[in-house]
Amino acid sequence: MSDSEVSERPGSDGLHEDGSIERLTIDTIRTLSMDAVQKANSGHPGTPMALAPVGYTLWSQFLRTDPAVPDWPNRDRFVLSVGHASMLLYSLLHLAGVEEIDAHGKPTGKPAISLNDIENFRQLDSKTPGHPEYRMTTGVETTTGPLGQGCGNSVGMAIAERHLAAHFNRDGFDLFDHDIYVLCGDGDMMEGVSGEAASLAGHLRLSNLCWIYDSNTISIEGHTDLAFIEDTGKRFEGYGWNVIHVDDANDTAAIAAALDTFRATDDKPTFIIVHSVIGWGSPRANSEKAHGEPLGEDNVRATKKAYGWPEDAQFLVPDGVADHFHDAIAARGKPLREAWEAMFARYRAEYGDLAAELDLAREGKLPDGWDKDAPIFPADAKGIASREANGKALNAIAQRVPLLMGGAADLSPSTKTNLTFDGAGSFEAGDYGGRNMHFGVREHAMGSIANGMALSYMRSYTGTFLVFADYMRAPIRLAAIMELPVVFVFTHDSIGVGEDGPTHQPIEHLATLRAIPGLDTIRPGDANEAVEAWKVALTHTHEPSVLVFSRQAIPTLDRTKYASASGLAKGAYVLADAEGGDPEVILIGTGSEVPLVVAAHEKLVEAGVRSRVVSMPSWYLFEKQDKAYRDSVFPRSVAARLAVEQAGELGWDRYVGLDGRTITMSTFGASAPIAKLQDKFGFTVDNVVKVAREMLETK
Repeated sequence: MSDSEVSERPGSDGLHEDGSIERLTIDTIRTLSMDAVQKANSGHPGTPMALAPVGYTLWSQFLRTDPAVPDWPNRDRFVLSVGHASMLLYSLLHLAGVEEIDAHGKPTGKPAISLNDIENFRQLDSKTPGHPEYRMTTGVETTTGPLGQGCGNSVGMAIAERHLAAHFNRDGFDLFDHDIYVLCGDGDMMEGVSGEAASLAGHLRLSNLCWIYDSNTISIEGHTDLAFIEDTGKRFEGYGWNVIHVDDANDTAAIAAALDTFRATDDKPTFIIVHSVIGWGSPRANSEKAHGEPLGEDNVRATKKAYGWPEDAQFLVPDGVADHFHDAIAARGKPLREAWEAMFARYRAEYGDLAAELDLAREGKLPDGWDKDAPIFPADAKGIASREANGKALNAIAQRVPLLMGGAADLSPSTKTNLTFDGAGSFEAGDYGGRNMHFGVREHAMGSIANGMALSYMRSYTGTFLVFADYMRAPIRLAAIMELPVVFVFTHDSIGVGEDGPTHQPIEHLATLRAIPGLDTIRPGDANEAVEAWKVALTHTHEPSVLVFSRQAIPTLDRTKYASASGLAKGAYVLADAEGGDPEVILIGTGSEVPLVVAAHEKLVEAGVRSRVVSMPSWYLFEKQDKAYRDSVFPRSVAARLAVEQAGELGWDRYVGLDGRTITMSTFGASAPIAKLQDKFGFTVDNVVKVAREMLETK
């Protein structure tokens, strides 16, 4: 290209050096972001404008990815934790020429993001929603928006890379050695989840992790001095990170030098603090207006003029820009990807079993016979806590599912989520082959980290008390949005916690978890249902699961007398019935209340009442059954229905109907021995029988 051609480019007025192709590409990212937000009359233009040089430098010079094969397993991951800056990511994907793949990893022949997609930013059914969404848009590695979540996800991705490398790599076969890059901002730094995640990442010395912090000192309400004056760099030094400062986000050479330092660091994660002016070049630069709303047509024109850009041009991609950006990325990424594929072919010939294992992980499938050692518990009137059965099931299954990995928020002795078999080990700095994660008392980060692990081929699980689901609701919800099959284990599920009192006795938690779309919340009724719950959870490929287990012992039902626990797979099933016709009353139970309603049922049957017991561990699974099955469990002709659950009543009306009743919790619990609590709140056989009879008498 001649000098005269360069000088005629937009941006060649001296403001951006000599109108170089690099500056032209950066300003294309900026103007696409401005135009998309302006047309949508919604969105955040400032951060994409300010971080365009950072995104350009990272992608064009460092990110190891191939636009033609965007799901290559050893690609570097790019996480936009500042999800409100989604137009930055969409512009990068468009200019990089990333090719779209379908849900099965097959190319569709379409671009991941077309110019038309950018023009339809934030519109219904577009591939450019207001915040990036995993599965919706090729090239989006995780769904971001709630600040701090992308930071937590990235730690999970870094953990997964280290574990995959320890598990699969062999001499001469470095299948996994990729890095994870994150763009984050002041909001991410204020959210506690990022601090939890960063603390753990520093402890684990995850040197494959680089956070690039856009320090622009602006939030929605105004200057960050209103609420945030800490020295973030010193905080991260305290976490054990390598901290680098870049004084000007427009200084691409300094950005590149910082990224070179990250690549050369092998003993700690890296935190690059980039100082930027939000909405750079805009009359609203470094104002909350540039952050949270469109610039306005006049300001867009003025900004383009400052860039030396045609003021009336919209969605302009000057000649040569897309080719330059794509070629810079592909020239590095394509040879690396092709070399990896050739290496994997040799690896397959030498390590066939491991290669097949990786194939299954990439496809989200389980090994043959993965559940063959799952325990079967004999009938036992005393029984065991379902948390104990959970631990036995987990350990039996995990030995046959090598990438099943997780742990608890410092509670594995209580939640029984530790893997105890030989070789399980702990995932620790310098020893990344272990499968027991020690998250520390960091429930929120634990959830977001588990999501990041699931985004990187792992079958991840977490563990804590049910009452602390409050601390991790955001990542549970995001797991459902992303359709990630993470298993969230919760124990100490009711007032059965006893003496610890109402602060540790969950009441409303089951209802709020059941309210999350796409989340399978399962509360098993005995040890064998606990085993079945794990089987169901691990067969999910697009749903996260919440498994809810008791602290106290629950009788193990005699399955030669009562229906098989495999009925759990349908969400609700007839556990026990009376002879002589349709039931007069239906008793419904979950969890530790199932044996309670079974005992009440036996008393009613002895008294000549045609009673039915329905075990209902999962509303989600039950609603997936056809109408005929649902009606067979809950005949419309039976109005006398009683639900018994040591939790809030909310939601049970859909199953008990207008004429039904519940024995549930309408208050918080209390600190007392469990027997006293059950008596106080009506969870006794006599009370269940009494309420059932009252319904029959008032029919």
